[in-house]
Amino acid sequence: MKKIIFKKLSNEILIFFLISSLALTLIVWVIQAVNYLDIVTEDGHSFGVYFNYTVLSLPKIFSQLLPFIFFLSVFYIINNYEEKNQLLVYWTHGVTKKEFTDKIIQFSLFFLVVQLLLSTIIVPYTNNKSRSFIRSSTLDFFPNLIKPKKFIDTVENLTIFIDSQNKKGDYNNIILKDITNLNNIQTIIAQTGRIVSLNDQKMLLLNNGQIIQTNKEKEITTFNFDETQFDLSKYSSKTTKTPKIQELETLKLLQCTKLLLDNIENKLKILNLICEKSFLTNLIQELFKRIYLPFYILLMALISSLLILKSKNELNYSIFKIMVFLTGVVFLVIPQVLLTFTGNNFSNNLLFLLFPIFCFIVIYRYLKLRIKLN
Repeated sequence: MKKIIFKKLSNEILIFFLISSLALTLIVWVIQAVNYLDIVTEDGHSFGVYFNYTVLSLPKIFSQLLPFIFFLSVFYIINNYEEKNQLLVYWTHGVTKKEFTDKIIQFSLFFLVVQLLLSTIIVPYTNNKSRSFIRSSTLDFFPNLIKPKKFIDTVENLTIFIDSQNKKGDYNNIILKDITNLNNIQTIIAQTGRIVSLNDQKMLLLNNGQIIQTNKEKEITTFNFDETQFDLSKYSSKTTKTPKIQELETLKLLQCTKLLLDNIENKLKILNLICEKSFLTNLIQELFKRIYLPFYILLMALISSLLILKSKNELNYSIFKIMVFLTGVVFLVIPQVLLTFTGNNFSNNLLFLLFPIFCFIVIYRYLKLRIKLN
């Protein structure tokens, strides 16, 4: 009988978790997707790149929300059981409150494994994959970058200014400054122009203008033209090309951290990461976030289990519920704060590592004591 009622409890927590995670993840994803529109409107990437980038952000969002959603799910189901007197079924069938708590903690191990898989493998992979679309894309949406009476420098090594644009898409009074070659800076002034696609390449057709070239000796050469083509396909946006630490494989981060802790600076790149001492703090923080933060899920399970200490018929039960919920929220925020102080400081690192263990032991002993007194 115990096996059946615990299975029912696990299923209800899991169902609530899945529904809540789907709803909250989609809400956050939609909000972020709106913010990500900048990669089209500001950086000039295509909607295909935007779609791939936003879809691949879903695992990261889910991973960030998972500890809170798990805590909310366990808290809600236990409270719901108490409100409907369903917890009495457990107590009348010989289930002790300690056994109930232990089962909740054991059940949380499943979510711990899921979170570890997400944070150490899936999220870094999808982060890198999503950024790869940005790094490899061309400026397919170039026309959206150009706005009248504004100097546009979103494109790397190129500044563009147009005075106006008519309904046909033609530009008037155009100024281009190309600094790709610092030994030969090129400035182009044209009366009119328009962007066209020639052989799958973006070209700016310019009419009635002048090309001004300035070499490193500050000597100026000028050419007049009736019509010329300016190749836009060779330019890219200023979007960061180098992978961030959050996008790198966990194993590579561990390898690099080990080298640095052994006082070995590896000037060779490990998956686009140069192992230098200046990166050690960020590396340690990222590894703590991926490998250690997920273990707070066990603490969330224990805090949620505190609800069994009071019956709904007892005085101040509502206040007690609120206190338990706020305690869980606080213990979700504290590790994020402590994480910012980790890195090269051994004492801070030790505090970060021991804090959840200490809190878990204290809360667990408190719960056992209260159960005995009851």
